[in-house]
Amino acid sequence: MKAFFEGLGSLFTDFLFIPLDFFRKLELKSWWAANTITFIFIIICCVAFVYWLKQLTIFKANNDDDQDTTAHSFLS
Repeated sequence: MKAFFEGLGSLFTDFLFIPLDFFRKLELKSWWAANTITFIFIIICCVAFVYWLKQLTIFKANNDDDQDTTAHSFLS
């Protein structure tokens, strides 16, 4: 069982964290380049949030959203 966990640790340390090691070394040279993935994810989340809010306003304008508190049988 000990060999299984050592193998699992080796898998993560020696193989799966190689991209993260690259970004850790890159941060010493350029902070902006090392954080480009973070910025990309932030932009994706902001775009998704704006899209979600637009969809909410569309449903609100069409009166498709059910604001009734008795929408579920356990609330009545």
